[in-house]
Amino acid sequence: MSDKVMQVGDADFETAVLQSPEPVLVDFWAEWCGPCRMIAPALDQLADEYAGKVRVAKVNVDHNRATAMKYHVRSIPMLLLFKDGQVQATQIGAVGKAQLAQMIDKAL
Repeated sequence: MSDKVMQVGDADFETAVLQSPEPVLVDFWAEWCGPCRMIAPALDQLADEYAGKVRVAKVNVDHNRATAMKYHVRSIPMLLLFKDGQVQATQIGAVGKAQLAQMIDKAL
């Protein structure tokens, strides 16, 4: 995993994501989820490519149920793009890097 991808949980979600000065792409995932593992390399690449403009964070739904419930995560992977503390875009399911980059670009 890229060192630019943050691991975020229930305790620090507000400060790391909602109060972030940059937009944050949050990946709700679980270790047992095959599609979650499939998109992980693309998220690592995006974290490197958008460094300084967008943050990438991962929330393990098995360990952070409160945050997952708050954002109605029913299917994973689920990616939410936050900007100024608000959800700007949602993507459910495994998609390619280009589609995720397009989602980020629309928010910038």
